[in-house]
Amino acid sequence: MWKAGHATDIGDRLILAAVIGLAVLWLAPIVWVIGLSFKPNEVLMRTTGGIYAPPFTVKNYVDIMATSQVFAWMLNSAIVSIGQTILTLVISTLAGYGFARTDFPGKRIVFVLVLAGLAVPEQAIIVPLHTMFAFADMHNTYAALIAPRLAFPFGVFLMTQYFKGVPREIEEAAMLDNASRFKIFFKVVLPLTIPAQATLGIYTFLHAWNEYFWPLVSATKPEMYTLTVGLAATQTNFAQTEGIGFLMAQAVFAGLPILILYLFFQRHIVTAVSGGVGK
Repeated sequence: MWKAGHATDIGDRLILAAVIGLAVLWLAPIVWVIGLSFKPNEVLMRTTGGIYAPPFTVKNYVDIMATSQVFAWMLNSAIVSIGQTILTLVISTLAGYGFARTDFPGKRIVFVLVLAGLAVPEQAIIVPLHTMFAFADMHNTYAALIAPRLAFPFGVFLMTQYFKGVPREIEEAAMLDNASRFKIFFKVVLPLTIPAQATLGIYTFLHAWNEYFWPLVSATKPEMYTLTVGLAATQTNFAQTEGIGFLMAQAVFAGLPILILYLFFQRHIVTAVSGGVGK
C-alpha cells in the first residue's frame, strides 16, 4: 500500500514539474516582450540581449500616452468585440433553441447548411464579402467590422447541443402552468444555459479582439483601425524611427485589457472552461 502511494506521489510531482516547465516556456516570450518595453531604444539598436540589466526607462509608455493612436484603436477594438459578442450570443442562442426545440419545414437541411459553414475558410469568401460591403458603402464603419462575424456556425451548433441536453420535462412542467413559449425560454431554459453562453461569449470576445484579417480589409482609414491592425501598421511604417522598445510597449499595453478581463471574470472563465455551473 505504501509503495503504491509513494509511486502516485512521484507521478504527481512529475506531472507538476512538467506543467511548470510548459508554463515557463509559454511565459518566456511574454517576459521577453515586457523586458524590451522598459529598455531605451538606443540600447536596443545595439543589442536585445541583457534585457534585465540597467538601464531601464518608462519613456516608451510615456510616448504611448502622448503621441500614439493606441487609445483610439483600443476603443475601436472594444466596441467591435463587445458588440460582436452580444449579438453573437443573441443570434446563436435563439437559433440554437429553434433547432433544438421547434419543428419547421426543412429544419435538418438548414442545420446541415449551418454546419457546412464550419468547413468554409474565411479566405474563400473575403472577395465577395468585400464587394458586398463596398457596394453598400459600409467600409470603415463599426457595422462592417461587426456584421460578417455574426454568422457563427460554431456558436449555433454549441447552443443547439446544449439546449438538447436540457430535459424537456422542465419545459413541459412550465407548459402545464400555462406559461408561453416566450416565457419558458427566458424564465426557465435560458438561465440553465449560462455555462454554454459564458464559454461562447469568452471565445467570441477573444476572437474578435485578436481579429486581424477582416479589419485589415475593411478598415482603410487610420481612425477606424482596430488594435491589431493599428499595431501592425505602426510596426510596418515606423519600426525604424520609433524603436523596438516603443513597439513592445504598445504590445504590452494592448494586452492589458485582456488581463484585466481575466482578473475580473476569472471565476466565470474557469467555470465556462470546465463546463460547470458557478455557485
